[in-house]
Amino acid sequence: MKRKTNQFLLPLEKPSHNKNVYDIYPSVHIKDGFIGEGYETLVNEICKEKIVILDGYVGVDWEEVSISFVQILRNKGLSVTMYNMQDCLKPEDEIEQMVRPYLGGEDPIFGYRAAIELHDYFDEAKVSTIKVEKNTDITIIYGTGAGQYNLNGYLVYFELPKNELQFRMRANEITNLGMNSAKNTKQMYKHFYFVDWVVLNKEKKRLLSKIDLIVDQQRPKHPTWMTGALLRQQLTKMSKTYFRVRPWFEPGVWGGQWIKDRFKDLNQNVPNYAWSFEMIVPENGLLFESDGKLLEVSFDMLMFHEQKNVLGKAAKRFQDEFPIRFDFLDTFDGGNLSVQCHPKPHYIKKEFGENFTQDETYYILDAEEDADVYLGFQEDIKPKLFKKALEHSCETKEILDVEKYVQRIPAKKHDLFLIPNGTIHCSGINNMILEISATPYIFTFKMYDWQRLDLEGNPRPLNINRAFDNLNFNRKGKVVQETLISKPYVASSGQDWKKIHLPTHSDHFYDICRYEFDTEVTIETLNQCHVLMLVEGTSIELELADKCQTFHYAETFVVSAAANSYKLVNKGGLKAKVIVSFVKDEAC
Repeated sequence: MKRKTNQFLLPLEKPSHNKNVYDIYPSVHIKDGFIGEGYETLVNEICKEKIVILDGYVGVDWEEVSISFVQILRNKGLSVTMYNMQDCLKPEDEIEQMVRPYLGGEDPIFGYRAAIELHDYFDEAKVSTIKVEKNTDITIIYGTGAGQYNLNGYLVYFELPKNELQFRMRANEITNLGMNSAKNTKQMYKHFYFVDWVVLNKEKKRLLSKIDLIVDQQRPKHPTWMTGALLRQQLTKMSKTYFRVRPWFEPGVWGGQWIKDRFKDLNQNVPNYAWSFEMIVPENGLLFESDGKLLEVSFDMLMFHEQKNVLGKAAKRFQDEFPIRFDFLDTFDGGNLSVQCHPKPHYIKKEFGENFTQDETYYILDAEEDADVYLGFQEDIKPKLFKKALEHSCETKEILDVEKYVQRIPAKKHDLFLIPNGTIHCSGINNMILEISATPYIFTFKMYDWQRLDLEGNPRPLNINRAFDNLNFNRKGKVVQETLISKPYVASSGQDWKKIHLPTHSDHFYDICRYEFDTEVTIETLNQCHVLMLVEGTSIELELADKCQTFHYAETFVVSAAANSYKLVNKGGLKAKVIVSFVKDEAC
């Protein structure tokens, strides 16, 4: 299976790694159970079954899967009848008509979260023709949606991480669900985000308790697998303690060199790294390891299985949706981000079907002396004149004097800038930003992008009209200094530690604190999920119940609400500073 990316394929076995620095393959070690590798061992697990159902995510290489199963089973002298669920799909034109209302027409980025089910893709008359052959040793129903065939078969579910799905997408190796050919990359991603992922996540949730085997299919010809029972057991353990998702990294037109210079396990053969998806949970996965072998499942499986343990009191509001994301924006020796804003709550619900909006903050993890952020309007802003200037720049490709309209504010290490919905903003160069945000992550309305092309040489789409439907022009002048720059204060302290509150805006449903300590500090979860990162120091040790785990500088990790309390122990020679973000009690 071809993929278009410079990023390394997840190795079959966890590579050797400098244990004192950021780990790009964080994994949970399985003590009581094992991870199998290869189609031969996988087929050995199912060869005594009469009916086998091979279901899985969009993007899975079903040709490889089906051919491998048939060859191995026939080599064992077993007769096999295969049914491909793709043959039971409705005609492509009917599926296109069904999904069209959710695809936003010609909009290159935005659609609306689909309100359809997986069974809507299938022709029931065709599905009903699937029969178990009495004279065949094994009947296999395979393909995305195979679980729709309601037989009591042995269920094997094939996972594909979202990063690998997109790498296959960029290589035109896969299509959207029910489509016969690939669209252009932006339209295909939009189709995935607003339709396929919504539909298939609901189906994954429905099937999770029934899965007999879970398979990671991202490595061509080298799947890894474990039992569904073991997966569910590990998810439950994780939901009561801690976890770290597998981050993934992407170059970008404005990207910098900070990540590339410090995370040496990454592929260095790229121009820059713009983003790290530290914890953007619709896209990240969870890695399990046993005897060195790695297996990845999507993060949402944890939420489907144990949302109350993970989120505590916030589960009532957010349910399956993990509310907070952490990601890196690297502009060290790079470029400015686009001038942008994010939608108001009613707008994101009405226009896109999202349950909550993209309220953000910029935490400055590192910065050069000349670093700054653009935030809020100048006192004398005239909305009509600003829009006219933006449209003129878009049409003529002339450079816009951004500072005539938007404030530019110096940024230094550990500053926190508040970016509630409707706030005009962007990062300037020479910042390493930890973006702490509500989980939605694609709803950025760009107004100006410094007249540059993307890495493929194409113009980046602007959304001036959508931005002006959402911009808050009251966030200007002194109001910016007073309300959009957090004012830290010491909330509590002990012998060699202090808890610093970095208040967020009233529009933010999440809060942020920073613990600074020389030796150790004990923290209560108070029935809230905590998202953490060591933002200064070398390493800390997390202690809770009977578990102990070391985390290094800039690694994101989570302590579940059900953990109740935990201890952080400073393992370096310098003072440790740890950011903790959680949902405000009043927002639950």
